[in-house]
Order: sequence, then structure tokens, then C-alpha cells
Amino acid sequence: MTCVGIDVAKDHLDLAIRFDSEKKRTRRFDNNSDGIDQLEELLTQVEPERIVLEATGGYERPVSAALAAAGLPVAVVNPRQTRDFARATGRLAKTDEINACVLALFAERIEPEVLPAPSADQEAFSALVARRRQLQKMKTAEENRLGTAPSEAVRSDIEEHLGFLEERLEETERQIEEAVENSPLWREEEELLCSIPGVAEATAQVPMAELPELGEANRQEIAKLAGVAPLNRDSGKHRGERSTWGGRASVRKALYMAALSATRYNRKIREFYDRLVDRGKAKKTALVACMRKLLVIPLALMKDGTRWNPEYQASSA
Repeated sequence: MTCVGIDVAKDHLDLAIRFDSEKKRTRRFDNNSDGIDQLEELLTQVEPERIVLEATGGYERPVSAALAAAGLPVAVVNPRQTRDFARATGRLAKTDEINACVLALFAERIEPEVLPAPSADQEAFSALVARRRQLQKMKTAEENRLGTAPSEAVRSDIEEHLGFLEERLEETERQIEEAVENSPLWREEEELLCSIPGVAEATAQVPMAELPELGEANRQEIAKLAGVAPLNRDSGKHRGERSTWGGRASVRKALYMAALSATRYNRKIREFYDRLVDRGKAKKTALVACMRKLLVIPLALMKDGTRWNPEYQASSA
């Protein structure tokens, strides 16, 4: 088996290839179009079983997209997984080359799932939704600063910047709406999600952009991807409390806001929440269960090709 690890940095790509669990080869490429082309050409000749990269805040996207488009089996994994794997295998030193070798070993031993590359439209839509989130965060920060502005000059500058951010937010919202309107698939998905009381357009657009597996993965898989799946913490006779962690933070935050709204305005979700609290569940635990329910419901609606109705009964979360 031939497995590949690629450590991605802003300026370069460190490659490690493992041949038959023993021999390995390393090499460095520039992280630009020429370097990616050279890397793609080499890996096409090698024909690896799996190529693993870490999610590095966006630097991995050009190379992972190029390799996937070339038909190569690419898996982009959470850096936390590979760090834990490195510690578990006694690899405590860290350099770019060592990290690439760890990723190649991770590819061989763990065999992470290879997912299809997102389309150019999906990438662009995801970038727009992420940009809206960034602009909203900047706007909130400036609004907080406005309240403590020490002088009129600073206040005036903040107000001017807030006006600019408002304009950019409006333009970004327009582009998101245009993207949804021009895609029958996204338009259908948004209408389905927004038919659930408590789910607004802005909330629905987050999983549409950043959880494209929503229409394909089963409910257990999708809950793990969103970070709302209860995970066991048992050892021997000890039975620890199940807890949720990991997953895609932006999706989890959107689900949290939707669940807060749904426990007020969605009768089924409110009854489900009250039932859990009456059974002694902590309110936070009950709210996470509602978040999970808001993922399960769209899966069933998509499968049936229907919209929400007040009598709808989803599978238990």
C-alpha cells in the first residue's frame, strides 16, 4: 500500500510517501500553482491509495481541490486527530517534514474516509457564507468599541467603518441570495429547511454551505460532523457521562441559535425539550438534543421529499 501525507504551509508543501509500510520518500514543493502542478504530476505517477492533508484554515484548499480534480483519493482531516495520533505513536518532535510523515502513517493506519471534492459553486457559496460571518464579527467588535470610544475623532472613525461594514454585509447577503436563487437544488434545500419553525434563511444557509453531506450521510454520521453526537466516556466498570465535542463549529453555532428559537416557536421541538427536562436532563443537554433533532428532521424530509408539517414525527435524536 502506498500512502501520502502532505503538510501544508502558506509558502510550501511538504510531501511524504510511504511505500509498503517501510520505505518512505520526502520532498518539498512551493505552495503555488507551479508547485501544485508538479505535486499532482508526481502523485499521478505514484498512484497512492490515500492522500491525507490537515485542514489549515484554507491554505489546503487549492492543493486538495487540484488533487481531487485529478482523480486522486484525498482526505482532509481535523488537525486534532493527527496530533493525538502522533502522540499515541510516540512522535513528539515536530517539523514540517516529520508532520508530513505522520500524516502518511495516519493515512496508512487509520484510513480516513475519502470524500468527493466540492464543486466550484459549492466552494464559492461556502466562501460567501464564511465572509458574512467574518463581517458580522467585525461589525459586532466595532459596535462594542463604539460604546467606549475615548474621543469624538475615534467615534467618528468607528461610525464610518460601521457604515462600510453594513454596505459590505448587504452586498454579501445579496450575493448569497442570488447564488441560492440561481441554483434549483439550493433553492429547494433552503425552502425545505426554512419550512421548519425556528429555522431562518441565514441559519439554513450555514449547513447548506458548510455541511454538504446533509443530504447524503445518515443521522449518526451527520451528527458527528456537526459535533452534536453524544460520545461515550466509559472505562472498565466506570460509565462516564456522554458529551459532545468536535465537529464543524460554524454549523454547531447555527444549530444552537436555531434550537433556541425552535424551543419557543416550534411546538414539536418545545414538547421534546420539555419532555427531556421533565425527565431530569440538564437544560443544556436537552438543548443539544434539540440541535441534533434539527439535523435529523431535514434528513427525513429530504428522503420523503416533503415539507414540515405540525404533526410530523422525526426519528428520536
